[in-house]
Amino acid sequence: MIRVAVNGADGRMGRTLVEAVGGADGLSLTAAFEHPDSPAVGETVDGVRIGPDIAAGVGDFDVLIDFTEPDATLGALGPCAAHGRGLVIGTTGFDAAGLERIGVAADSVPILMAPNMSVGVNVAFRLIEMAARALGDDVDVEVYEAHHRHKIDAPSGTAVRMGEILAETLGRDLSTDAVYGRVGITGARDTRTIGFHSARGGDIVGEHTVVFAGAGERIEITHRAQSRMNFAMGAVRAVRFVAGRENGLFGMEDVLS
Repeated sequence: MIRVAVNGADGRMGRTLVEAVGGADGLSLTAAFEHPDSPAVGETVDGVRIGPDIAAGVGDFDVLIDFTEPDATLGALGPCAAHGRGLVIGTTGFDAAGLERIGVAADSVPILMAPNMSVGVNVAFRLIEMAARALGDDVDVEVYEAHHRHKIDAPSGTAVRMGEILAETLGRDLSTDAVYGRVGITGARDTRTIGFHSARGGDIVGEHTVVFAGAGERIEITHRAQSRMNFAMGAVRAVRFVAGRENGLFGMEDVLS
């Protein structure tokens, strides 16, 4: 039995993760954590008391699932790395220094990090790569994404990953070729541009579309999430992948391969 902890267990995604772990064969929720100031600390989820300190509860789990925010996720790295606990990270919005810290921790423990753990989104990633390779510079590419009003980062991690796939396949550089929204007199579109557009509102779970716009035709690859449970089920698959490994930094492509 794999002992699983959920960080941010009282959040929208956290509650979904708790439900998914509780219903998964071979997994058992044995720890749950929230921010020390959260009113949920001391309450129970699925029979497990929510604690404020991962370091104090690190002996109670084998793998930590963390879909919170960068500072909270980075705070979990030290205790997990020191005690050999694996991590499944769905948090997005890390800066370069944060990503470097995750890479260093992966030298000690297994970490699976993905901007989106939905199996469907990862299929979409592959389709985007195939389309970009076939269409090349004959089309213009734009990435559109929409999420609920509470999401704190933009573009979403999934949209950024789609842009990275486009850049890698088309031989471009997001640091110079990405354009984030447009306003005013922008002039004619540069062929190398990879455009990003973000919308926030209501309770949209997550929608992503990559548009390949050519002369006389347009191809759109879209993924729409209608429930957070598909992300949670991907995280369950990721936990099974991480459990038992000694160290290393992995992605969902490793799980699905």
